[in-house]
Amino acid sequence: MPEILTFTPNPSIDVFTTVDKVIDTRKMRCGAERRDPGGGGVNVARVVQRLGGSCTAVVMAGGQTGAMLRQLLEAEQVATACVDIAGHTRESFSVLETSTGREFRFVLPGPVITGNDWQRCLDAVAAFDPAPRFLVLSGRLPPGAPIDGYAQLARAAAGRGTQVALDTSGPALAAALEAGVAIVKPSVDELRELTGEPLADEAQWCEAARQIVRDGRARIVALTLGGRGALLVERDRVLRAPALPVRMVSAIGAGDSFLAALVWALNRGAGTGEAFRYGMAAAAAALLSAGTGLCRWEDVERLYHEASSHPTALG
Repeated sequence: MPEILTFTPNPSIDVFTTVDKVIDTRKMRCGAERRDPGGGGVNVARVVQRLGGSCTAVVMAGGQTGAMLRQLLEAEQVATACVDIAGHTRESFSVLETSTGREFRFVLPGPVITGNDWQRCLDAVAAFDPAPRFLVLSGRLPPGAPIDGYAQLARAAAGRGTQVALDTSGPALAAALEAGVAIVKPSVDELRELTGEPLADEAQWCEAARQIVRDGRARIVALTLGGRGALLVERDRVLRAPALPVRMVSAIGAGDSFLAALVWALNRGAGTGEAFRYGMAAAAAALLSAGTGLCRWEDVERLYHEASSHPTALG
């Protein structure tokens, strides 16, 4: 049985290509395309597998794109448990404009699911015996899913002694935090939406994250800041790490790689500081790959050692 379980209710086939310049109303001749299995929890599982962790990805999948998703995950040797649905698994499309380095992302909403579909997801996660040590809930909920869907899973996981790592946004994030999780990984914009406050500077970011911890909604808040790095907030301290300097090819999947390495390291018994460094290294390593190619183990290990002097304790 896996030690880490990821759940992706709205996975995708991620298509990536390049074009010299994006121009409206014109046919744009693209470069070679690549297809990867995608969605937050799927990406986390792919990275954990590359790091050598024990992980299974639970996904909802349907139609021809669902069959392709299974094939792509199998090709990467990611253990997968699929909940079959009637709708077609969505596709996402990303284009790198080579003349400027700008990246354009087009994300479809995904298939509408039913209450019966959702119950089968709950049953699929609960069927793992013994219970996993970590459950990663990642990505937006698909149309038709209950707003408190992740909260339901978080409560059930807590009852089995499983630690939950959460990466989502909007009402689903707020509901799941009310249920309580071990780790939550918001961006600054997601934290602003959650609190309803402008959160104009780092001191306000830290205070908002500390309040989540004080309220018991999460034990650890890992706040990602894009090119400015990240903050990791616990009850008794705040750690700050700058982004590692790498030449970015694509930013897609950096946040998923961060969370994957953080959970993988904690599962191995690492302290939060060491796990935070692994998360920063994996996020930087993901920037080196096109599209959702994600990070490579050798890049993560190299960048981890480069980040050995990070993070800095703020209090």
